[in-house]
Amino acid sequence: MYLPRAIGTGLGFFCVSIGIYPLQPSGWIWALLIGHGFVWPHLAYLIARGSAQPFRAEQRNLLFDGFSGGCWAGVMGLNPLPSVIILSMIAMDKIAAGGWRMLVKTLIMQATGIALGLWLYAPPLLPQTTQAQVLACLPILLIYPMAVGMVCYQVTVQLTRHKRALARLSETDSLTGLSNHGAWKGMLLREFARCQANAASSYLALIDIDHFKQINDRHGHLVGDNILRVISASLSLHVRKGDEFCVMLPDTNAEQALEILERLRQAIEAFRDAALPQLALTVSIGVAPYRSDLTDAEAWLHAADMALYQAKSAGRNCLVVAAAARQAEPSA
Repeated sequence: MYLPRAIGTGLGFFCVSIGIYPLQPSGWIWALLIGHGFVWPHLAYLIARGSAQPFRAEQRNLLFDGFSGGCWAGVMGLNPLPSVIILSMIAMDKIAAGGWRMLVKTLIMQATGIALGLWLYAPPLLPQTTQAQVLACLPILLIYPMAVGMVCYQVTVQLTRHKRALARLSETDSLTGLSNHGAWKGMLLREFARCQANAASSYLALIDIDHFKQINDRHGHLVGDNILRVISASLSLHVRKGDEFCVMLPDTNAEQALEILERLRQAIEAFRDAALPQLALTVSIGVAPYRSDLTDAEAWLHAADMALYQAKSAGRNCLVVAAAARQAEPSA
């Protein structure tokens, strides 16, 4: 609220000053008006920033805004135009900041301020609004709503960014940064539906780290976690479920899919950790192409899982394609 408060009190100074000028106020009234118009916004900001509970401190500042606006309306004798503009502008930003509950509290504070201003200064009630007062009220009437609107827009943009960040976090594995199981299942369903509708060529692969439990038991979970990160860095569309990864290869033919996955298998086989040169790392890969006879996405995933089982049974460190049972042996 720092920016709208600074703009509102600065413009409100001119609106109130021309409203009380015909009443020939004393010097202390002018001093209070200058202080409220040009010092209070910065003081309120410092109070909130320095508080152990900034949110509650700013809520108190907002209520004081309403009280002080009511006081100036009372000092002006409820001059119709300046008073209505000041009180309505204050009510507008308070409902934007705190909803109906804050508005009700603000209206109570405004009424209290009006009563205090009338009691202390006892001005003539409802004086006629002059043309000069009308002109002095135009800047706050035009500029202040735009300032409040801009602040609301900035808040909306910030909330949208936070929402997107939270959405990404909810779909991401915290260790590897890969899509998690729930997010990937959604991708699988969409890809299956796309293939059904367009007769597209797509391949699904399940990748399992060979003897991963033994690696964890022998070298510790920190090494195991690092291996997961190394493998995840080589994958593009994926999910991790324990020591198992999934890869989807849309719009690829058999030759392209097998070339990509074989290159991945060889890269992992060639990986060496300088701190653990004796550590051998390999993966088994089961691949299933989309087929028109598959009943649903689960059947597609099951076909890839069966191919992975065959790869493990064949001695691991190899790639097996479902149905065709095609196998790519590791290079010498």
